[in-house]
Amino acid sequence: MANERAGAVTMRGNPLTLIGDELKVGDKAPDFELVGQDMSPVKLSDYRGKVVILSAVPSLDTPVCDTETRRWDSERASLGDVEMLTVSMDLPFAQKRWCGAAEVGHKTASSHKSEDFATGYGILVKELRLLGRSVFVIGKDGTVKYAEYVKEIASEPNYDAALEAAKAAK
Repeated sequence: MANERAGAVTMRGNPLTLIGDELKVGDKAPDFELVGQDMSPVKLSDYRGKVVILSAVPSLDTPVCDTETRRWDSERASLGDVEMLTVSMDLPFAQKRWCGAAEVGHKTASSHKSEDFATGYGILVKELRLLGRSVFVIGKDGTVKYAEYVKEIASEPNYDAALEAAKAAK
């Protein structure tokens, strides 16, 4: 049974439980299989040998997730060969629609089929069955170089810290 971390995050000040262990810098990033916009599998192992900024959001159709995902997309050009992946439990069709309307070009993937990704990264919000807002930088060697579990789900992450970690991991 996965570890439950009661009160690990809040939503508008209300405490929520995250399921799964918190990843730390230096941990091996768990592989996963998600569903891409075209229904194809998306795996961390697809990015082997590359630096990845992995952003997890509750739903692209909410204001903070919209702002965050657009911000990550705007940073892409300055990152060179760093890959970007945004994950939510939104259905792949909804992600495709949202990305088209928002003109977001980086890859998104859905974790709607399985909770394995969410529990493996310690971000499954028990009370909502959504992903907790978080950012991970995965190095070329497959280890976690940066991990941020955003305490207040309605807040944005620390973009600058994640971007610096990604640049340092190149």
